[in-house]
Amino acid sequence: MFKYRLLTPGPTPVPEDTLLELARPVPHHRTPEARQILAEVVSGLQYVFQTRNDVLPLTCSGTGAMEAALVHAAPRGAKAICLVAGKFGERWHKLWQAFGVESVAVTVPPGEVVTPEQLEQALRAHPDAVAVCAVHSETSTGVKHDLAALGALVARTEAVFIVDAVSSAGALELRMDDWHIDFLATGSQKALMLPPGLAFVAVSEKGWRAVNRHQPPVFYFDLRKAREKIRENDTPFTPAHTLLRALRKSLQRIRAEGIENIWQRHRRIAQACRAAVQALGLELFARVPAEGLTAVKVPAQVDGQELLRRLEKEYGVKLAGGQDQLKGKIFRIAHMGYIDFFDVLAAIAAIELVLRDMGFPVTLGAGLAAAQKSYASA
Repeated sequence: MFKYRLLTPGPTPVPEDTLLELARPVPHHRTPEARQILAEVVSGLQYVFQTRNDVLPLTCSGTGAMEAALVHAAPRGAKAICLVAGKFGERWHKLWQAFGVESVAVTVPPGEVVTPEQLEQALRAHPDAVAVCAVHSETSTGVKHDLAALGALVARTEAVFIVDAVSSAGALELRMDDWHIDFLATGSQKALMLPPGLAFVAVSEKGWRAVNRHQPPVFYFDLRKAREKIRENDTPFTPAHTLLRALRKSLQRIRAEGIENIWQRHRRIAQACRAAVQALGLELFARVPAEGLTAVKVPAQVDGQELLRRLEKEYGVKLAGGQDQLKGKIFRIAHMGYIDFFDVLAAIAAIELVLRDMGFPVTLGAGLAAAQKSYASA
């Protein structure tokens, strides 16, 4: 018998008091109480995003939020620059193409990030680009883009800056207004500590000007309708209002701790996790790692998929593997949202035991000691 521990970069564990909100009877969604909840949720998300801009709730996954942002940002036949550092950057590149937008991909090898210099070069080569799309925390490889530097470059142009913050909002430092982000999209099942089902798009004034220059081919994802309704603390279509009620509880938890304290807590746990991994003789995969997860190279003599299977079956620790060409080559330990230092210690202990059983030379306790030393000195 063991306790199941979920340390994947989505979905992530949900706090008990948030789960209890989901157990309450289902109310109607067009009531003063529902509007009050929505108002509190929007205010809480503005705090998480560090923005004064509109925040619009959608009943979908984070991919739906990105699709909504993209289709509003650029008309068919326009050109956009997409920064690709992994699977999710590739997804947004494909989304542009699906809507008839010429997507110029600035691509780097897995584990690397697109640098400000690379973006500056792309902007010079494509001055007619109307949008730039980036992933803040690329969970497929564990890397983090420098949004502050990238946003400053885009702000000097007429292009809008679109950011996938699905796995970064609520975990990594994120300042929408200061970093000149025009469309920010995120989902509910990562550091916002909720099950899947909700997504959000925040839009700047520059973003709204881009929207008003064309007629986006949308109905359900019409952000203009959503903006009209949110001013009344309402939504144009039936929302996942039980999830919104639960999200209010998670956002109250975030406010109580303080967003800057949360950013620092994630940094501290991330540093400890990486110290543990390296103490075991393993190699980090991401050159510029995001604080919400740690991507680790699987040793050549170890079967990466068997490693994950044993971790879950024998110790109840669920980690994520690599995707596409990285399948079996990396594993990913999430430490975002409602995952604390002691959850990470449990994962490290299980990794030590499984690696030993698979014949990899491990000194039991080495990873745990390094993690604790790092955490205690941070």
